[in-house]
Amino acid sequence: MSRQVLPSGEQWTIRAGEYLGTVVSVGGGLRGLSYGGREVLLGYGEDEPAHAGIGQHLFPWPNRITDGKYTFRGVDQQLYLTEPARLNAIHGLTRWANWEQVDDGTDESVVHLAHHLHGQPGYPHQLDLSLEYHLEAEGGLTVTARAVNVGAGDAPYGYGSHPYLSVGRKIDECELEFTAADWLEVTPDRLSPVGLAAVGGSQYDFSQAKKLQDLDIDNAFTGLPESWEVRLTDPDSGNSARLRSDTRWMQLYTGNAIGRVGLAVEPMTCPPDAFKTGDHLVVLKPGDEHTTSFNVSV
Repeated sequence: MSRQVLPSGEQWTIRAGEYLGTVVSVGGGLRGLSYGGREVLLGYGEDEPAHAGIGQHLFPWPNRITDGKYTFRGVDQQLYLTEPARLNAIHGLTRWANWEQVDDGTDESVVHLAHHLHGQPGYPHQLDLSLEYHLEAEGGLTVTARAVNVGAGDAPYGYGSHPYLSVGRKIDECELEFTAADWLEVTPDRLSPVGLAAVGGSQYDFSQAKKLQDLDIDNAFTGLPESWEVRLTDPDSGNSARLRSDTRWMQLYTGNAIGRVGLAVEPMTCPPDAFKTGDHLVVLKPGDEHTTSFNVSV
């Protein structure tokens, strides 16, 4: 008799103090994070696959590549169009791949996963990838993502993640606070980059905490502090969740497709279409390693 496999694969529980999280093998993703029994990061059920990008990691590029086309080292490449409605390649190549645990499982606050990304149409490069989840009772969850180019040639690279901050209620009545200099305008139909605009004085100016109300956000932001923070707070209960990172870019998404029950805060090392433009694109030479991290806490 064959064994039953969960939609998100193998499950690993991590805990420290009042924090409790679940890491899964499909995509190396995070199926949920709570503190004292309340949700800090939006999760999904054990009997369902990830949806709306919840808790997923975006290797080797975050966000979208318009038409899935780019040129690297003089060679034209065509990626599969994984967002067919908009004719884009979206969120990299590893969201549905299987990741393996590589720690010994003796520390209940840590899970360390690994995946080898083989070359494929549109991305003919070899990368060794790893994710480390580390929970601390006082410091919350730190996620560290690493990539090593184990191929013979240079490889374009970017990383992003797709967690949704949650305070246990719809985000419309929650307060948002973050600092950024610029936001990226996109086309309404395909969400392709148009150009940067100043955050100051715009509808996206949350340098002082204020309610989101019915504002629709699905945009990238840059001009961030060296160590930036996004904070979501329920003004009635005082519950808050925050994400910190040092990436040059982040994407905010108000989760309209899932009922605005969480705010996606997506640290990104580069913007949409970076494979086309080269904007903040990392180029990994053979043997090069790139590491980035983010932290989530109450």
